[in-house]
Amino acid sequence: MSMPEPSGAPEISQRDLRNRSAEIMDALERGERFAVTRNGHHIGDLVPIRRRRRAVSRSEFAAMSRGMPRLDDRKFRADMDRHVNDDLYDPYDRAYGRGEFSEEQR
Repeated sequence: MSMPEPSGAPEISQRDLRNRSAEIMDALERGERFAVTRNGHHIGDLVPIRRRRRAVSRSEFAAMSRGMPRLDDRKFRADMDRHVNDDLYDPYDRAYGRGEFSEEQR
């Protein structure tokens, strides 16, 4: 069963994909889409991935945060104290205990 082609997408054969891969990848990077065929049958689509933004503007964050419930700092801290061990851990403690470091290096 073949899926319908993406509307308006140029059709490329498996051979074209193999022979013109660099050109096709460049087009994908520019946002173009392709319907891939094998022996004249549509077998799949090449579509560009959506780029994610790394940061959200202050105004967008404020708009998203408006409907969120207010955080009770004291309850949050109490929950953290109850469930998280804040004791500092020195990763070298075990190595020193096994004698892997001399006292001079400490």
